[in-house]
Amino acid sequence: MANPRLQIRSTVTSRRPAPTSEISNLSDVTEHFNEFYAKNVFTNEELQRRIPKTIFNRLATHIQQGTEVDEPTADVVAQALKEWAVNKGCTHYTHWFQPLRSTTAQKHDSFINFFDKSGKKRFEFSGSELIRGEPDASSFPGGGLRSTHEARGYTCWDPASAPWILEETNGNTLMIPTKYVSWTGDALDHKTPLLRSVNALSKEAVKMLRLLGDDTTTGVQSTLGCEQEFFVIDKAYYTARPDLIATGRTVLGAAPAKGQKMEDHYFGPLPPRIMAFIQESEQTLWKLGVPTKTRHNEVAPGQHEMAPIFEESNLACDHNLVMMETLQYVAEKHDLTVLFHEKPFQGVNGNGKHHNWSMATNTGKNLLNPTRDPTNNLSFLVFMTAVIKAVNEHSDLLRASVSGAGNDHRLGAQEAPPAIMSVYLGEELDAIAQMLHEDGKQLLAANDNPEINMKLEAQMTKCVSVLNLGEGLSPLHRDRTDRNRTSPFAFTGNKFEFRAPGGPAPVSHATMIINLIVADALSKMTREIKKKALDDQAAGAEYKKASIKAIHQVIRTTMAQNYQVVFNGNGYSDDWVKEAESRGLPNLKNTVDALGVLTKPENLKLFSTFKVLNEAEVKSRQHISYEQYSEIVTIEADSLLNLVRSQVLPAAFKYQKEMALSLSAVKQVTGVQDRDQLAYLDQFCNMVSECTELVKSLAILLETPASEDPEAHAKFVRDEVKSKADQLRFVSDRMETFVEDNLWTIPKYEEMLCLK
Repeated sequence: MANPRLQIRSTVTSRRPAPTSEISNLSDVTEHFNEFYAKNVFTNEELQRRIPKTIFNRLATHIQQGTEVDEPTADVVAQALKEWAVNKGCTHYTHWFQPLRSTTAQKHDSFINFFDKSGKKRFEFSGSELIRGEPDASSFPGGGLRSTHEARGYTCWDPASAPWILEETNGNTLMIPTKYVSWTGDALDHKTPLLRSVNALSKEAVKMLRLLGDDTTTGVQSTLGCEQEFFVIDKAYYTARPDLIATGRTVLGAAPAKGQKMEDHYFGPLPPRIMAFIQESEQTLWKLGVPTKTRHNEVAPGQHEMAPIFEESNLACDHNLVMMETLQYVAEKHDLTVLFHEKPFQGVNGNGKHHNWSMATNTGKNLLNPTRDPTNNLSFLVFMTAVIKAVNEHSDLLRASVSGAGNDHRLGAQEAPPAIMSVYLGEELDAIAQMLHEDGKQLLAANDNPEINMKLEAQMTKCVSVLNLGEGLSPLHRDRTDRNRTSPFAFTGNKFEFRAPGGPAPVSHATMIINLIVADALSKMTREIKKKALDDQAAGAEYKKASIKAIHQVIRTTMAQNYQVVFNGNGYSDDWVKEAESRGLPNLKNTVDALGVLTKPENLKLFSTFKVLNEAEVKSRQHISYEQYSEIVTIEADSLLNLVRSQVLPAAFKYQKEMALSLSAVKQVTGVQDRDQLAYLDQFCNMVSECTELVKSLAILLETPASEDPEAHAKFVRDEVKSKADQLRFVSDRMETFVEDNLWTIPKYEEMLCLK
């Protein structure tokens, strides 16, 4: 019987990229690109052309103030939206939302009104249908918020995120971004708390800006540029791996001889099939208004990255999900499969989502832009200090925001930061931070309120801005800071890059936590500044001067109290683990440990104070996360068990038998038994026996009834099931390197990863 794996390999190597490009047919890309870009998005410009100016202004006010859109306004918008969508081939619409899982959800409804009294079928869409949908809430993760007999849920239009059109073979669908809440108003999704956190951050940032003398800013948005890593393999290999289908990762597989050694895949030329796939994906995304800018090979073979231009964080979170769905959809057309799992292949780099996070005013000012002279940029120093304070005081929540069974395979590995949360500032900014830190220690040590020098005289002699590359070579202008890929929260010029989130994770969750903890830090600093300023004013000082003095004092004392979270060294080193412990920084090594911090009293208070999540919503998310961890690890263990039973052991038994017969035949002919060959067979037989015993042990663990306490069950799964599965994988992977290639039926790493 032919080996199906070898048949797949011969088929895959003969495939060629399919030329499909809409934009390449344009005679002049620069001339026509503006017409092409966002052509399938109901943009503000499109809306403005289709509705009265008074209605448009009323909607803009609702969006800016976060108030409910009235139904008459919604009716006008819905009519314009329906006409635009129908003219573009849409027969259906859907409320597109983000339940508490890694994938989005949608329920399609037709525009057709089948109950028109005239007997003529018409396309209709009302404001009430735009504002609210009603999906069944019982089968989405609820964490105890709603039970099966309390199933009503609502999708609520998010007017701040533009609808778009999903083009499909037999008709198009209008996609309307929405929030998702229960009948009682509790958030059942990722978008709702994100929007609440954006509002909280805006309020606290504006309060701080008022103290800094900014009377024009009325709102502050967090901004986001989200890099997305992913693997691409041939679809035939994917369908031949039940573990990939069930879990998104390979639960077994011996390391290839090369893997990512030599690192020649990194930034190398994109293979033709991958280039064709990514180009079509980019063009599809451009039509959807997703501003993708960067594409390149990552360091692991088969791994790639795409990244967009910065956007307001709510829109950026929606666009990241659109990007993932588009990549998967387009890959199918090219007989490819995209893998977002944090560690789809053991032994090579995994997939992350790098959150490039900053803050911008409604007037367009980036609050984390240090300018040419950060020592005289008081606003920047305040907001930089607030971020450092936020990470230090809430590193447990930041770690919990990136928890998950998949990310446990990645955090601390060679392409991802460690589980210890720290801040990297770079040489120049760290010199400033150290001066603030030293000044702050002196202020904290003083019993009175001493005068302080409000000028920083940082010595930046090491941070030359121009590099001399040698005689005859043009000099190179360099950035003000270096890069530190081992840092989970690194300053990179005018933003902080949070490198810890996993590849398939909804980007909105970690963004919500960052917004929240920075809002908290700003709130505390604002209160302290006001108190100090009032004390100085009571002592006779002019309030404006007292406020500036108080700001300088609070920056310094805050830095002194939180500088321990700043670390510019190698986050992968063992020395850092010891040093971090001495600094008092938590090291939550796995998901089960990290999730426990969500319901600490101080964290519950933080969520409720800023009205981002109430206590029930926090506890439900913790409950869901424990359950998802247990289910994911159990599914992986079950997949491993099935593969070993059905494919690994049968191949091993055949090889064992063939080796024994071969050695027996040699002995009959020569009359001599080769001791080395006998030892080789004995070694393999021991592996088969060990594998058989581990299969029995794992099967028993998987049959153990689950505890009703989700945390207790998650600990059992982590300590018992995962541990035994890891042992079984280790033995199975060793056996793969022994078994004759023709007998091994499971696609191997070197085949899946080396796509041309």
